Amino acid sequence: RIHSRYPVILPSRITDSLIQALTATRLRVIMVIHCNHAQEIDSEVHSAIAQMHTAQLTILNQTVLLKNINDKSDTLASLSEALFDCGVQPYYLHLLDKVAGASHFLVTDKEAKCIYRELLTRLPGYLVPKLVRETPHEKSKTPILPAS
Repeated sequence: RIHSRYPVILPSRITDSLIQALTATRLRVIMVIHCNHAQEIDSEVHSAIAQMHTAQLTILNQTVLLKNINDKSDTLASLSEALFDCGVQPYYLHLLDKVAGASHFLVTDKEAKCIYRELLTRLPGYLVPKLVRETPHEKSKTPILPAS
């Protein structure tokens, strides 16, 4: 599993030589891209993703929930649909890590759960990413389940 924002911010880095390096292994390569808004997906990004698909890489996406950027169910639904249209499976919707200088992007757990419940009503299940939090010292992501 490789995580990278390059396919989104610098799709020209997805070169034939990179694809060859990624496919020259007996292991199945899973590329997790980091795309936070549908506006990030342009023809160059679409082309880079198509190259990875041609090489039979599995491509997943993780998004960080960001206040005033993608904190609306409409925005997230558009993102999931745009990702799926170019062959990327929405995978994780992360709550923001509490890091210095990022508090202005913080969406509260309560708001996140509300947005997530709305997203569940708008999209088929395969387009709804898992709402998670990265918890220090935990072996995996911590699922954040919306209250019923």
